[in-house]
Amino acid sequence: MRQTQGNVALMFAIALPILMMITLGAIDLHQASKVKAELQDALDAAALAAARSVYADDANINRVGMAALKANMPRYFQAGSADTATFVLANNRVTGEARVNVKVLVANVFLPPYGKLLDDYLPVGTRSEVLRASRNVEVAMALDITGSMDNCTRNCPPTSKLQDLQAAAKDLIDIVVQDQQTPFYSKVALVPYAAGVNVGSLAAQARGPLDSTTRSVTAASWVSGTVRTITSISRASPTTITSNGHGFVNGDRVVLWNVQDIAGLNGVPYEVVRISNNQFQLRTLSASGAASSYQGSSTSTTKSAYVARCVRSDCGLTVTVASHGLSVNDHVRLTSMGGLAQLNEAGFRVASVSGSQLVLDTTRSLGLVRTSKGGVSYSSGGQLMNGRDGAEWRVFSTADGYVNVLASSTCVSERVGAERYTEARPSTAYVGRSYLDSGNACPSAAITPLTASASALKTKIDQMRGGGSTAGQIGIAWAWYMVSPNFASLFDGAGKPGAYAPTETLKVAILMTDGEFNTPFRDGVIGLDAGTGSGALNTHINLNSSNGDPFAQSVELCRAMHAQGVVVYTVGFDLGSDTGRPNVIDSALDVMEACATNKNTHFFQANSGADLKEAFRAIGRDITRLRIAR
Repeated sequence: MRQTQGNVALMFAIALPILMMITLGAIDLHQASKVKAELQDALDAAALAAARSVYADDANINRVGMAALKANMPRYFQAGSADTATFVLANNRVTGEARVNVKVLVANVFLPPYGKLLDDYLPVGTRSEVLRASRNVEVAMALDITGSMDNCTRNCPPTSKLQDLQAAAKDLIDIVVQDQQTPFYSKVALVPYAAGVNVGSLAAQARGPLDSTTRSVTAASWVSGTVRTITSISRASPTTITSNGHGFVNGDRVVLWNVQDIAGLNGVPYEVVRISNNQFQLRTLSASGAASSYQGSSTSTTKSAYVARCVRSDCGLTVTVASHGLSVNDHVRLTSMGGLAQLNEAGFRVASVSGSQLVLDTTRSLGLVRTSKGGVSYSSGGQLMNGRDGAEWRVFSTADGYVNVLASSTCVSERVGAERYTEARPSTAYVGRSYLDSGNACPSAAITPLTASASALKTKIDQMRGGGSTAGQIGIAWAWYMVSPNFASLFDGAGKPGAYAPTETLKVAILMTDGEFNTPFRDGVIGLDAGTGSGALNTHINLNSSNGDPFAQSVELCRAMHAQGVVVYTVGFDLGSDTGRPNVIDSALDVMEACATNKNTHFFQANSGADLKEAFRAIGRDITRLRIAR
């Protein structure tokens, strides 16, 4: 019995090390398995972080992945360790591979008396792949290039506000426009705006072709006798004219033109009160025919002007034009008038119509302020053009009582009617035309359709020049149009925006301004209700704007963009803190806050050039994040 027990004890003693090795090895393997699971989780998270980064090169992809991996496994990947990991990007897929060495603590305590059969460390490795979730990016920037952006004349800072904007916009382009344009593209469009948006060669498609139809003048009658030169005009009451050897007698009806210092005298019928062979006074005619003195200041003018006796008692201009199609109160422009050259390029209101004969009211025509001397008798030629909205030349009654003529431009104004706040294609509803004066001109910088050429975009940005008033509502509309698939027919090739497909294409509008929106339009001309700083009154029509308040227009357009899934970022530059009346959108700051997709995360207030640049960089980073992490 004892011999048997001894054999069992001997056998147990021999087997004990093997049993301990198996037991303790299982503990170490369990520890290694646990670390491998941790490593897999950490590697998955790190590969995802690398995939969501803005980078497309292996060096930065690896840097981002390693930082995330170390943060999740702080006991590993220390300096001097044999732990390894790599992250690479290929075919839009981030692949991470990692290996760590798990220290075998339990086995090392018990095994040495029996011989070292295992290493001090167990190697554990794993692999992770993440398909980089991305999508196309289309960004349109509406940039304020009005006069206030570049109005410093002395003691100026090192850079103007416009220069700060140009630098900020270029920074954003560097972030958003990627070198690699496959399998996903990233494009930016530019919408510089001031008193309008210049659409360049796309104007005819966007606002419709212009009417250049003219009708031939076959006869004309306005003045008679001899055209006299005026050498001075006294602004005292009554107005005294000096014109040597004028030849007028009391009661003559006369008309003046080319009076530059007192524009209100041009084209108006006056009655002569003779003083001498060289001087006479002017008396205006009331509706009843009674005379009253012209009231003016006491200063005088010595610039050359002209005066002649009228054919009609009301000094109206009579012209004969077959098939003119005009009605009373229409406005027209005359050109190529032989013998009556002083009427060329001027605009007039139609006072009466009788068959092919028209009487044109010359009163307060701004076209008669700076014109040639001309003659008294029509000789030949002459073309008449209707000055309505849609013509090459716009003739209209101004906010201060004149009749003005403005040329068409490649700028556009608001769309009116049922589609005013929609993205309906231009062939369905044209956008508004724009007739602007040289003092508040159409911006020279035209829109740039979507492009992936960062260099081309930067060149266009550098070419922007400041000037003009602020039609921010038009800039906002065109920021939308540039990424709207309904406007794709306007653009060629890469400039065409893609369809609304949020999982495939991120559409973004960036709206920036430094001032109040003060320039609404009516029939192609700045409206009577335009705000201060929107140009001279004689460039405004005598009717309120079609769509009303530019702030309200802007918010409606932004709401419509939001509804289509367009992400809207806004930047208020040097706007201060005045938001106007509570709960009323009546300031640029209000509009920027209301237009942002989220006031707290998508609206940026920049009070300096440095702030502006950081705002654009932050927007660029967020766009890239939205593009990749969805």
